[in-house]
Amino acid sequence: MAPVHGNVNPKQRQYEAMVRALSADLYRFAFWLSRSETVAQDLVQETFLRAWKNLDALRDAEAAKPWLFTILRREHARLYERKHFDTVEIDDSVPEDAAFASPERSGDAAQVRDAMLKLPDKYREPLAMQVLGGMSCDEIAAATDQQPGAIMTQLFRARQRLKRLLGGKAALEGGRP
Repeated sequence: MAPVHGNVNPKQRQYEAMVRALSADLYRFAFWLSRSETVAQDLVQETFLRAWKNLDALRDAEAAKPWLFTILRREHARLYERKHFDTVEIDDSVPEDAAFASPERSGDAAQVRDAMLKLPDKYREPLAMQVLGGMSCDEIAAATDQQPGAIMTQLFRARQRLKRLLGGKAALEGGRP
């Protein structure tokens, strides 16, 4: 049975359109921040929950993407404020089950991903927002409360460091990692 749209208010339609349009970008960014599929899923859910509760604060639908990325970044920070982790040394050579391996975890994409994870947060985060989230410098600046010029510098330095980490190969030119 098809959903009846007569009973859906404009706020709910706006929210549903936002979820459909941006959930994949938010998930990719959350995954890069958390490095965990389950944590990334939880972060996206929390982000959309907060967005629903505060949807009236979104004045311009065009600003939805940076607004959601800002909420996601804050949810990620809250995750670490609430939890105190015990550190345990582990062996980095844990074998990965081939049945669960994704294409991003092998080949060139894996090399780029691993190199991005080695970048300092101040470079990795805006680069992930641009490459994975498709955000412009202005959108990243709005989401991170920085000036666009600072973001352009961070992106330039991130790409330079990434290029060095990848042994001089062109990094992230013309596609996603």
